[in-house]
Amino acid sequence: MDKTEKTVKEENVFSGRLLKVYKDEIILPDGNKSTREYVRHNGGACVVCVVDGKMLFVKQYRYPYHEVTLEIPAGKRDGDEEPVKTAFRELEEEGGLKAKEMELLHVIYPSPGYTNEKIYVYLAKGVEKTKMHLDEDEFLNAEWISIEKVKTMLKNGEILDAKTIVGVQAYLLNQ
Repeated sequence: MDKTEKTVKEENVFSGRLLKVYKDEIILPDGNKSTREYVRHNGGACVVCVVDGKMLFVKQYRYPYHEVTLEIPAGKRDGDEEPVKTAFRELEEEGGLKAKEMELLHVIYPSPGYTNEKIYVYLAKGVEKTKMHLDEDEFLNAEWISIEKVKTMLKNGEILDAKTIVGVQAYLLNQ
């Protein structure tokens, strides 16, 4: 049986600078009508960066959770920017580092039940120090953590951000 749902009508119910919310009318595979509410998002990229046995993380306050999170450097794509370009930009902005190349480790759908967001997970290679260039509304600290401590933190549930968990595990599986 074909599981495809057919769009009958798209309705943009909210447009912000970060995302757009839609409420679409659809036809289900069995022919019945329904609606789908979802968030359209440009997607983003995140970067695993390891130097001398330590992994780069950023700590920042995340308003929806009202807490400081530990994450790998990441950010949203600007328009139709190539994800790898986003990865290079975010590593420099948040980590003060330039990479010679980026290796794609994974592409993830963080929450397919309500958004079309895709996050591209990269591994930075050939890293050299430069200067951080945080966005005007961005307040974070970069922190290097040993791989052994990262493994322990992962095991103990101290890292909660999904893209970070995927990035760290993808890196560790490839070692």
